[in-house]
Amino acid sequence: MFELLKADPTSKARLGRLTTSRGVIDTPVFMPVGTQGSVKALDPRELREMGTQVILGNTYHLSIRPGLEIIQEAGGLHRFINWPQPILTDSGGFQVFSLAKIRKVKEHGVEFRSHLDGSPLFLGPKEAMEIQRLLGSDIAMTFDECPPHGCPDDEAREAVERTIRWAQECREQPRAAGQQIFGIVQGGSDPLLREQCAKAIVALNFDGYAIGGVSVGEPEAEMMKAVEYTEPFLPAAQPRYAMGLGTPAQMVELVARGVDMFDCVLPTRVARNGTAFTAEGTVSIKAGFNKADWRPIEEGCDCYACQNFSRAYLRHLLNVGEILGLRMLSVHNSHMYLRLMAVIRQHLSAGTFAEFRREFVAGYVPSQRVLSTRQLTRAAEEER
Repeated sequence: MFELLKADPTSKARLGRLTTSRGVIDTPVFMPVGTQGSVKALDPRELREMGTQVILGNTYHLSIRPGLEIIQEAGGLHRFINWPQPILTDSGGFQVFSLAKIRKVKEHGVEFRSHLDGSPLFLGPKEAMEIQRLLGSDIAMTFDECPPHGCPDDEAREAVERTIRWAQECREQPRAAGQQIFGIVQGGSDPLLREQCAKAIVALNFDGYAIGGVSVGEPEAEMMKAVEYTEPFLPAAQPRYAMGLGTPAQMVELVARGVDMFDCVLPTRVARNGTAFTAEGTVSIKAGFNKADWRPIEEGCDCYACQNFSRAYLRHLLNVGEILGLRMLSVHNSHMYLRLMAVIRQHLSAGTFAEFRREFVAGYVPSQRVLSTRQLTRAAEEER
């Protein structure tokens, strides 16, 4: 159940509350990505302490390793990974895009060759929903086809038609007790395809709706347009989820465009490359100018890394290959994303979101490397 608490009068931003069988999720919300049952470099205690409300798991990867039998024997995904709070599971539809070299799209699903050993695997609407039912996630996603940016028009139309057919089949499958199902809207950068897909998916009456096919190699302006083309056709009384996004400034702008839920691999991904997110942009902690910098990663940040370690020490750890360095950057970056969502919720509640949005976006100077949607796509392929 989704409750719309307050709407921003200057934009389409919304303050909301999504109730699941394992807890309430305050929106807008960022959901750390735990593709294989773990948010990279972080443990559940750290995630809870930094305010994580919900994490992601992946149908394709978890069904291969460790396999459904092991997870069922553990009592479900929540018990297996010791995470009692809500979990959203991707259906595996993203792998239709990211593993294009080892799959074939068929009428009723997708034939994969395992990225591990080449063994055959078939994943379609029935299989994806069955796996998610057995995993016991609180929010399951429909199985969809995510076409690449710049694909031919007929390929984009076929992907939309399959996504609609597969969504109907997903809707008919049994689900775990209390499990909600979100439909996914595709359509690339074509406004008419976005409208067609959104209307058809909404007509199936899902519990929430996701905007898919974004951050798949397109320029940022087209990514924003894809969301703008989709949002008007999604019901206001249900949550809206932009899949696989984005940088801090992008998320602020997408909240203003009516998005309630986000996930992204960037916080932990760039941490492993020695980069930190701050409210003013990205910082390369590995850079030489931090050699004798005794400041924290970000002044005023209350994460464990900033409260206990200097940039100089963290740079040293990263440069000598000590795991603590990348762990602390992962702590900081994840905390920063979660804190940003909390600050957005506070401003929406207080009626000051417009001023916050203007100041944040104006003051945020992203690294061009981090901003690249093509690089973000490659990062997602590795982690999702």
